[in-house]
Amino acid sequence: MGFADYRTALVTGASSGIGAATVRRLSDEGLEVYAIGRNSERLTRLSAQTGCRACVVDLNDTRALTELAKAAAFDVLVNNAGQSRRGSILNTAAEDVDTLVDVNLRAVVHLTRLIVPEMAKRDRGHVVNVSSIAGHYAFGENATTFNSSVAYHATKAGIHSLTKQLRVDLYGTRVRVTEVSPGRVATAIFGDPDEGGEGDTRFVGAFETLQPEDIADAIAFAVGTPIRMNVATLEVVPTLQVIGDLRFARRSEAAQLTMIDDGADNA
Repeated sequence: MGFADYRTALVTGASSGIGAATVRRLSDEGLEVYAIGRNSERLTRLSAQTGCRACVVDLNDTRALTELAKAAAFDVLVNNAGQSRRGSILNTAAEDVDTLVDVNLRAVVHLTRLIVPEMAKRDRGHVVNVSSIAGHYAFGENATTFNSSVAYHATKAGIHSLTKQLRVDLYGTRVRVTEVSPGRVATAIFGDPDEGGEGDTRFVGAFETLQPEDIADAIAFAVGTPIRMNVATLEVVPTLQVIGDLRFARRSEAAQLTMIDDGADNA
């Protein structure tokens, strides 16, 4: 099994949600886990619970990431950290674009270039990129989805492309690459109060959503498979969530469409 070949892991976005659940899961498998996040209090508690190494790091700090990459010979890299914003391209703020690109995509590229070359030299390692179904599908405005911004969709599509290209770049090595693409998960992005979320709790409480542990289990499944096996893509969605939408505006309606309401219940 893959876990028998790995000793160390680095997990970003570990302060809560999927990241914290993944730290717990990988720690249970016997890996020494470096938990990366910005909330020192939560990371300290997580360290006390799991024995992980708490690393308070801003993913926008490339110098800090460079030093972190030297801390250990990482066998598993889980790029999980991410942020979301609501709205469409018609009302996206400049600072939201910068934040989403920096955290969701730029930091992933930097950590990949800093850590993966050493994996390739050792001919051992596993990269797990947590993307989103938003990177594969376009969401329209309707009553059952969360209106995420175009920049969020673009960054997650970038993760999808990066993951596929990384597999090509690692051709001939035993470094494995997996994209885990979740649907709705009860995390802070959707305002889960247990995760410190500030969003609308209807996105979690009114639906049978996935739990962070479900995604951590999916990650563990991919990492735990035999080294000869690469789980390339896992799309993990709630049983009651169906992706797909067909809408056609009438002429009179189309003439009135201007901007999407920020308050739409979209996912």
